[in-house]
Amino acid sequence: MLTAKNIVKNFSIEGKRVPVLKGVSLTVTEGEFVSVVGRSGSGKTTLLHVLATLVQPDDGELHFGGDDLRRMPEKRLNRLRQADFSVIFQFHHLLPYLTVLENSLLSFMRSVKPVRKEAVDKAYHCLERVGLADKADRLPGNLSGGEQQRVAIARALVKSSKVLFADEPTGSLDKTTGEQIMELLAALHQEGMSLVMVTHEPEYAKLSQRTVVIEDGLII
Repeated sequence: MLTAKNIVKNFSIEGKRVPVLKGVSLTVTEGEFVSVVGRSGSGKTTLLHVLATLVQPDDGELHFGGDDLRRMPEKRLNRLRQADFSVIFQFHHLLPYLTVLENSLLSFMRSVKPVRKEAVDKAYHCLERVGLADKADRLPGNLSGGEQQRVAIARALVKSSKVLFADEPTGSLDKTTGEQIMELLAALHQEGMSLVMVTHEPEYAKLSQRTVVIEDGLII
């Protein structure tokens, strides 16, 4: 479903070239739950961002469903990001001036046209799924950290994406709330969603089907 081959990524820090990914290859099959673990600075988040097309690699191949993502025109790539990929970040990235419902509908709010009723109904259903339907009209600042992360998950669910990328989704949460988020992600996998998750928690990685260990820019 998603294949990366010999991915290379360098960053420039204070004018110095720093290699982050040094030829990483990884395949994610449809419906698979893959965890990527490694020490801080190992390259795991950069790998996730490359897979999700948030960062362009310097070299290597990236395919999704047979399509060459590195050769795909930006307009078509944006459509793919909108329809097939969802990303959950460690710090939610909710817009503070939009309500919980509006944040969950963010991917549908691309023009001045009203959001379709079908999308609004689905957003309410997804908020109910994560236990926040009764807080749909609240602003993110009135929610706990765990509740904000659940809004981010609801936002991903509304899109009906094929792949969910989660970058340290429990990193800013307490243990109990983190476990609740992981139970929700595991349930989504059981329903057939493909997941790629970066985590520093070994016990959370055990919930996935496969754990990939990355060290110093290489999968070991």
